[in-house]
Amino acid sequence: MSLKQPKIVISGGGTGGHIFPAIAIADALRRKLPTCSVLFIGAKGRMEMQRVPLAGYEIKGLWISGIQRSLSLHNLSFPVKLVSSLFRAWAILKSFKPDLVIGVGGYASGPTLRAAIWLRIPTLIQEQNSFPGITNKLLGNKVDKICVAYEHMEQWFPPQKTKLTGNPLRKEAVDVAGKRTEGLKFFMLESNLPVVLLIGGSQGARALNQAVEQNLSGIAASGTQFIWQTGESFFDKAVASVEKMGYQHLIKPVVFINRMDLAYACADLIISRAGAMAISEIAVIGKPAIFIPLPTAAENHQMKNARRLSDAGAASIIENHLASQQLIPEMLRLLNNPEQLNRMMAQLARFAIADADEQIAAEAIKLMSYEH
Repeated sequence: MSLKQPKIVISGGGTGGHIFPAIAIADALRRKLPTCSVLFIGAKGRMEMQRVPLAGYEIKGLWISGIQRSLSLHNLSFPVKLVSSLFRAWAILKSFKPDLVIGVGGYASGPTLRAAIWLRIPTLIQEQNSFPGITNKLLGNKVDKICVAYEHMEQWFPPQKTKLTGNPLRKEAVDVAGKRTEGLKFFMLESNLPVVLLIGGSQGARALNQAVEQNLSGIAASGTQFIWQTGESFFDKAVASVEKMGYQHLIKPVVFINRMDLAYACADLIISRAGAMAISEIAVIGKPAIFIPLPTAAENHQMKNARRLSDAGAASIIENHLASQQLIPEMLRLLNNPEQLNRMMAQLARFAIADADEQIAAEAIKLMSYEH
């Protein structure tokens, strides 16, 4: 069967870790199927409602949010929001008549996939983490295909439906070949000293920021250069601390890194949270890393993500509450052990999948029985 103008719905969001992969999948589908029409379904008030239109796609919003793990009055409205979102998703799908619905995780993904299953529309899940969320575990037996980023996910998903594809990445972020010199110049760094990149996510990370601030003298004394993505709330404090101690030539606080390719290109070691997308990018660029998993992540999935790499000798892990004491000593230990850094880089290759967006788009096309 051939579809002249296939229609595809992509649902999910909430964080960049869901939104960027969703847009990457949409872009890959457009490359393969130039005549396709892609509609996003997100959660009202979440960042996808701004980010998706900026990427050139239409998006419709559901009145949906998550359940607070602690006792909260917000949970009382969840059943009403869920029922409302199910009917809204059902109405959107009935009107748009998609040939396929893809769920990428996030609040809107569950109601949209459930409505698609009711309407007998082919469905695909993209699971980014090494430990799936509740929604994907519940829907795994009902959807048609599950694209995963880690091996051995069959304990949660039917093996015959599961395919290892990796996580779709921001191409511009991982295009690092031949850019080290440009990166050093961009961040005003010297070529003869090691460079450490700290990324706590787009909003920064309090524990990581505090660990660096409390150890500025140790970083400077080691002669290590530091690109420090602080997030907006910590930036002024970071700049004041660095300038007070006279370390501006070594330690470079930035609110947000717009040129991740240049930061990755000049880094010898990366310190990062253990979100699925951060891990996937680091694996593809092949740079050794210290992961400090966010302990409040749902179902502790960041620690589980990081453990997959740590158990393979591909990364180091420090627990969040130990960051101030252990981060700088571990950083210096690794920088002074080039053999271990080389081993970590070699093991990272096992986790690197650079064409996940293309693979997922190909699986989507198979589900639509579209030949091109």
